[in-house]
Order: sequence, then structure tokens, then C-alpha cells
Amino acid sequence: MLTAAAVAVAIAVAAAACWFLVRDTLYQQARTKLEDAPRPGPGRDIGLPFCGDSAEEALAGVPPTNDKFHQNEWDIQVLVANGKVCFPLGSTKAIDTVASDLAHGDSSRPTYREGQYADGEPAMIRVLPVSVANTSVGNTKAVMLTATSLKNVQDSLNSLALLMVGVAGLGVIGAGVTGRLIARSALKPVDRLTDVVEHIARTEEVGTTIPVNGQDEIARLSTSFNSMSTALANSRERQTRLIADAGHELRTPLTSLRTNVDLLIRSDAQGRALPPETRARMLGNMKAQMQELTLLIGDLLQLSRPDTPNPEAVRTVVPFHETVGRALERGRLRGPSLVFDADVRPWYVHGDPAALERAVINLLDNAVKYSPPAGTIEVRLQGGRLTVRDHGPGIPADELPYVFDRFWRSPSSRQLPGSGLGLSIVAQTVQDAGGQVSLGPAPDGGPGTQAVIVLPGQPDEPR
Repeated sequence: MLTAAAVAVAIAVAAAACWFLVRDTLYQQARTKLEDAPRPGPGRDIGLPFCGDSAEEALAGVPPTNDKFHQNEWDIQVLVANGKVCFPLGSTKAIDTVASDLAHGDSSRPTYREGQYADGEPAMIRVLPVSVANTSVGNTKAVMLTATSLKNVQDSLNSLALLMVGVAGLGVIGAGVTGRLIARSALKPVDRLTDVVEHIARTEEVGTTIPVNGQDEIARLSTSFNSMSTALANSRERQTRLIADAGHELRTPLTSLRTNVDLLIRSDAQGRALPPETRARMLGNMKAQMQELTLLIGDLLQLSRPDTPNPEAVRTVVPFHETVGRALERGRLRGPSLVFDADVRPWYVHGDPAALERAVINLLDNAVKYSPPAGTIEVRLQGGRLTVRDHGPGIPADELPYVFDRFWRSPSSRQLPGSGLGLSIVAQTVQDAGGQVSLGPAPDGGPGTQAVIVLPGQPDEPR
């Protein structure tokens, strides 16, 4: 409808401009024809024998003639200042006059106007001041009206108007039909997109995509929708996997706690007290399992934050070298038999102090966990690049792409304590601080693994 309306307006404007242009051309031709009509000589005195008090009376006195000389293509009528109306021989039509015609009696140049004959036929009229020499009216001032018919011009303009209306109507209809076909063809991807959206809303099956053709705005919209749908599907998959992995990790300590609690309750109910050593060992196990649950829940809360940095989070200037120093102190307590070779130089960053310290501690915990007895852990902080290298068994190359996934644990380390969330927390913390983290084999080709954190900052404390 909008296309048809736009075409209708365009055709109407073009047709109107064309009609007025043709009209002006035809009227100019009629005026040129009048300019070629005969006019009186220099004195402009004409003799008109057929006069009367009215046009009808004067025209009735003009005798009919078959003289081709007097049957010309112009019609002449003279208005005399005393009110008389005169016609030349051969006149057959009277011209309607207006009050302004006699006002041209004092003008020396002819004027032109549109008018009509007495019978209503349209005409182009030339008004020319003249002098009349006639015995019945005397020698007096007058104006000569010379007219040529515009009937053929009007007929041509009417025919042209009808033709343009017909062409315009066909053009509008054609434009409407064509516009509808083009619009339906162009909007098919939108229809498919609507169907997919309705399907997702009805079935909640995210991940559905639509084919993309071309590079126009519709194709861009389809591509954006496919990206959004895929992202939602991946998010749901990660959420489902997180819930399943969290449930699996929580089930083990909860089952152990339940078993120990049931055993203690049964022993008390039956009046058969457990040996003090067994009871103390069970209570110690329960305490360790409670601590494991507490750490796991803390890790889950840490990972429940959005993956993207929060612009409203409090970010302060953190002396990262001091953070690494505190983490080294805790690492030495957890691995008293290990040797920590540290070279930490000043570096200031913007971030969350507690989160950054926990990230460094997680890296040191992994190094302590996988280091051999009396092994060495190398810690370097230079120019915003923190490296933590152990001399343990290392990580197989096929497992490196998964080390930062939540709850992922190497098959060879499933018997060791941990939830598989430590490196995920490290990756999220470093990302929030605008840095990068990586984990790979030792750079010198020796045993062990090296973790690298790169954080933007500066060696001097900002003022």
C-alpha cells in the first residue's frame, strides 16, 4: 500500500506537470495564431458596416456569404465607445465581452485573454485599440476583439487528461501488485524468523537457527538472531552442566556425612558406644567434609557472578606484588616441604583485591598439589607478568583446552581433593581485571606446568 501510494503521488505529480505543460504549449500556439491575425493599419481606422446596439442585433444584420475570403479562421467583433457593437462581413459568432475590454481603449498595445463565444465555446481573444469610421456610429474610439476557438485545444486536453488518468490508474495498480510481490519475497526471511521465534516461545527449544542469504539488513537480522539463539543454547547448556556437576560434587561429601551421622545415631540408639578413637576419627572426617562443602559453596557463589565484568563493581588500585607475597605465605604453609623460588617485583593494577589474592592462591594450590615431595615452585612477577611453575607430572596436551572449564578435572587427578572450580575462578577474576591467563607445559621442556597471568598496570603507585 505504501509503494502504491508513493507511485500514485509520483504519477499524479508527473501527469499534472505534463498536462499543464501541454496546456501552456497549446495556448501559446493559439496566441501565436492570434498574433498573425490581420489588424488595422497605422491609423487603425476601420470601416464596419454592420453595427447595432447589441451583439445579437448587429450580428443579425450581417448577410450570409459564400466568399472564401471572408470565411477565415478568426472571428472579429468591435466594441465602440458609445456602446455600439460592429461586425465585419462574414461574421457568424458573437464574442462575450468583459468590462475590462473597453479599458484598453487608451492602450497602444494589444492584450490577450481567455474567454468564450456567446454560445459558450472557449476562445483565445486579442483585444486591440482601434478607431471606427462608420456613418452610423461616427469616427470614434473602439476596441477590436479577435478570437480563435479553443474547442480543439480543450478536446485535446480532456483526452490527454483521461489518458493520463487511465495510465496513472494502471501504474498505481501495477505498482501495488509488484510492490506486494517484492515485499512478500523480501520479507520471507522475516516470516521465517517470526516462525522460529514463535516456535522457541512455544517449545522453549533455544538454538534453532534460520538460513541466511545475502548481505542486506534482513540477512544481518537473521545472522544476529542465529548468534543470539546459539548463545542462549550454549548458556542453557552451561547452566545445565553446572547444575549437574555441582550436584555430583555435592553428592559425595553429603553422602559421606549422612553415612557418618547415621552410624553415630545408630550407635547411640543401640547403646553401643563407638570406641573413642573411631568416634574422633569420624568427627574429624565430618569436619573435613563440612570444610569441603563450605569451599565448594564458596566457589559456586564466586562463579555465579556474570561472565562479563561488572562496571559497577568496586575496583581499586591493588599492589599486586603484595598480593602475591601474601599468597606465597599461605602457599608455604600448605606445602611446608616444598621450596618456593620467588622473584616478585612491584606492580600496581586496578581490580578486586580479595578476588586477585584468591586467584593467585588457587594457582599456588595447584602447584603445591601436583609438586613432588621436596619439589620447587618458581614464582616470578615482572612487568605485570606473573608465572607459577611447578615440577610435577604436567598436563597432557589433549587436556589443556579444558583446564579452565567449570568442574573439569583431569582423569589422573580425580582422586585428589578439589572441586574443579579453582582455575575457572582464576580465569574469571583475571578477565574481570582486564588481563589474560594461560596454562601450558614448562617453557624449557622439562617436567611440570607453568601458569601465566598478564595484568595491565604500572610499576609505580598511581598518585
